[in-house]
Amino acid sequence: MRNQAVIEEDELFVNTKPVVWPGRPYPLGATWDGEGVNFSLFSEHAEKVELCVFDPRGRHEFFRIPLPEQTDQVWHGYLPEARPGLLYGYRVYGPYDPARGMRFNHHKLLLDPYARQIEGELRWSDAHFGYRVGSKNEDLSFDRRDNAAGMPKCKVTDTAFTWGADRAPRIPWHESVIYEVHVKGFTMRHPEVPTKLRGSYAGLSTAPVIEHLKRLGITGVELMPVHYFTDDRHLLDKGLRNYWGYNSIGYFAPERRYGVLDPISEFKTMVKTLHSAGIEVILDVVYNHTAEGNQLGPTLSFRGIDNPAYYRLVADNPRYYMDYTGTGNSLNMQHPRVLQLIMDSLRYWVQEMHVDGFRFDLAATLARELHEVDRLGAFLDIIQQDPVLSQTKLIAEPWDLGEGGYQVGKFPVGWAEWNDRYRDAVRSYWKGDGGLIGELAYRMTGSSDLYERSGRRPYASINFVTAHDGFTLRDLVSYNQKHNEANGEENRDGTDNNRSWNCGVEGPTDDPAVNACRIQQSRNFVATLMFSQGVPMLLAGDEIGRTQQGNNNAYCQDSEISWLNWEATDRCLLAFAQRIILLRKQHPVFRRRNFFQGRPIKGAGVKDILWLTPDGHEMTDDEWKQSSARCLGMFLAGRGLLEYGGRGEEVTDDNFLLLMNAHSEEIWFTLPSVAEGANWRSIVDTTWAEQSRSSVHSAGQTYPLKARSLALLIEHHENERRNRL
Repeated sequence: MRNQAVIEEDELFVNTKPVVWPGRPYPLGATWDGEGVNFSLFSEHAEKVELCVFDPRGRHEFFRIPLPEQTDQVWHGYLPEARPGLLYGYRVYGPYDPARGMRFNHHKLLLDPYARQIEGELRWSDAHFGYRVGSKNEDLSFDRRDNAAGMPKCKVTDTAFTWGADRAPRIPWHESVIYEVHVKGFTMRHPEVPTKLRGSYAGLSTAPVIEHLKRLGITGVELMPVHYFTDDRHLLDKGLRNYWGYNSIGYFAPERRYGVLDPISEFKTMVKTLHSAGIEVILDVVYNHTAEGNQLGPTLSFRGIDNPAYYRLVADNPRYYMDYTGTGNSLNMQHPRVLQLIMDSLRYWVQEMHVDGFRFDLAATLARELHEVDRLGAFLDIIQQDPVLSQTKLIAEPWDLGEGGYQVGKFPVGWAEWNDRYRDAVRSYWKGDGGLIGELAYRMTGSSDLYERSGRRPYASINFVTAHDGFTLRDLVSYNQKHNEANGEENRDGTDNNRSWNCGVEGPTDDPAVNACRIQQSRNFVATLMFSQGVPMLLAGDEIGRTQQGNNNAYCQDSEISWLNWEATDRCLLAFAQRIILLRKQHPVFRRRNFFQGRPIKGAGVKDILWLTPDGHEMTDDEWKQSSARCLGMFLAGRGLLEYGGRGEEVTDDNFLLLMNAHSEEIWFTLPSVAEGANWRSIVDTTWAEQSRSSVHSAGQTYPLKARSLALLIEHHENERRNRL
């Protein structure tokens, strides 16, 4: 060796192994300190740990170095002349006894759980499995094949980056508009993004993308998984890939496929650019399970490092895994080192990568202690007391697939939640189902029945109509059934509970009446979402009419099925979405920090909210229960609006009247009289082709609320200057 641990690609190592010092047990992972690299790996049950160093292309394993020290179950060593760029992995020795939960196999090269960068993709073969595939009692057997040739390699990194004056935007929850984005799919077909940058972090940093987000009114992008993940073997065999990315195996490493040259630097540049535009970055993170699957899965990292420490095993038969996620395994939230891994990962993405928050996939699994979901579980407690993480945006997908896993409304103060009850109520209402106006009223006013009792605010509810999992907005109004044939599972995958309506024809059509209905329904959904209390989340592409051709489970479609087709943009729908989001931002009555009380407001002479029947009267208890009711009005008091949180600041806004009709027939809605001399001016109607239209209506007159339409009216006084809208 020429006195270095990293060489140029045209050079070779000699047989001499480098000098190894004892090093330090902390921090975990590979840490470059300017003079050398410290390597540190936790394994409670290991008997020996070898650091494996590879050539710069990751093709040849130059040597294996036993880590010389063990401190508190952490194996560590220091290479004094190693440099950033070094490729490495681990081999961990210990007992192979699956019946006791032990699955050590030193023939398998393993990824460092703390690796900051992972190079290459997994090239599948039977060598990646710790057992002999196809043998009797497969996972009880032992496989001696070396898998290093097909494994990605960990890379030592230099974390230096010029952040300059970058600052977190810190958008208040009640002012947030979230946009769920897939890094690759968003720009792969964008004609204004340079070809070499499409589908990458760098592509999301380009001016056309930033301009679109700003014009739309987005305050935060929620990126689908960007932690390093693998493609499932059965998908690759069918010519498909794991497009969504919910198959993580590296919780510190940004996914390499979204990089052009340097994924870490490009990710940081993306964050810095979005921050400069006033847009937050939220990561969708998958800490509930890993890509290693059940007892028949591959040995890639955690399983081979310390299986019973990292995974929840069946107590009386540790050969098998507790599966609350539907993926074969669940991380062991009872183990302090697993909790440390997750917290270290989260803090890394905040402090080093400058992200602003997280959406936790299947978050109920993270709150499980013994078996049941525990609101006082260690994970939730640690997050709440952490001075860094507690100040970020925390969003739970509040369910998993295990018993008692549905926990909507049950996460603690400080957390927001994906509210699927909002999604279901709004979809069913506009589909035309009856008996839903009571449920709809709760959802549109922030779901106080779910969040108020525990001291949470309306913004605890992340409201959405569509998300990555399910139909797009265009497909929601175009298909009654899923069409997932392209996934290769004979259309058996994906949910059948879509609550969708195709407006009379399944799929694309030239029928002008059907297409007009679909456009109107799309506007209904966008307007309902933006005029509801809580935090709206829009699925990327819904504002331009994106379709997945009826596929409601496009997790494996890394193709034009999933990528946004910018050249087919519905510009009328885009303009409508931009205007509705702007209306929301201009008027605090649509984004309250506190729940409505249904009581008169001091100085206003009217309740903060009134629910009205089509005859203009306040709804009675009996009328709420009518199964045929599909039309209602919502009066929102803005004048004299008093926010009871904070310092009790009085916020003055306009009074609004929101009218909704999911009937198949037109309804004449009598406009209420709220203030003397006040009329109503219509400013939004989802039946209008041009939303710039406006008309004034006297109180007591009727408003023609067309079939399946929504209208928004603002209180209008003749002696006041016309509102700029």
